[in-house]
Amino acid sequence: MTDGFAGYRSQLVETLQGKGVRDMAVLRAIGTIPRHLFVPESLRHRAYADAALPIGNGQTISQPFVQARSCELLRLTGRERVLEVGTGSGYQTALLSMLAETVFSVERIAELARAAHEVLRGLGLNNVSVIHGDGSMGWRPNAPYDGIVVAAASPVIPEPLVAQLTPGGRLVIPVGSTNAQVLTLVTRHQNDAGHDELPVHDVRFVPLRGEHGFDGSPA
Repeated sequence: MTDGFAGYRSQLVETLQGKGVRDMAVLRAIGTIPRHLFVPESLRHRAYADAALPIGNGQTISQPFVQARSCELLRLTGRERVLEVGTGSGYQTALLSMLAETVFSVERIAELARAAHEVLRGLGLNNVSVIHGDGSMGWRPNAPYDGIVVAAASPVIPEPLVAQLTPGGRLVIPVGSTNAQVLTLVTRHQNDAGHDELPVHDVRFVPLRGEHGFDGSPA
């Protein structure tokens, strides 16, 4: 991509490798997707810093390391159906579009959903659908999913999300209080509805809103 930011993307890839990201498909996606198109124009000079940035409506585009790690934990091979809860700017959605066959992304804030849809379509990422709705409920019409990634913090692991995983499917979600959470990998059992939970590392996300989020209603 010849947009003047290729060198910055390469530097970001090197930074993430230095922090332990090893999945080459994830690193290629980071090196390809133009993150500067997903942040406000006034912040484009910081687009390739390994830092979260505000995107309006009280939301943020998450730190690239956390997004890369979340994608890496899904162990995608390019053949999966994936659900993203919390489209936000659409940047992680774009990364997932390069890693999975089909991506469905649910965003509760209509303005953000519209803006993300426009950027994603402008990039020609046609295997992505952005849906305005309560992501804490998942998205039943296209379930089950091989992977689900949640870009907001939940007080508990929402039951509908686990229920919408395929056997062996993986869910990555920050779990904890509104002030501090642990990025958690949930793997659904192959032969029943049970699941395993693996804490990965400490993170800080905006709260998940909705029926199965902090406030119990799609605010």
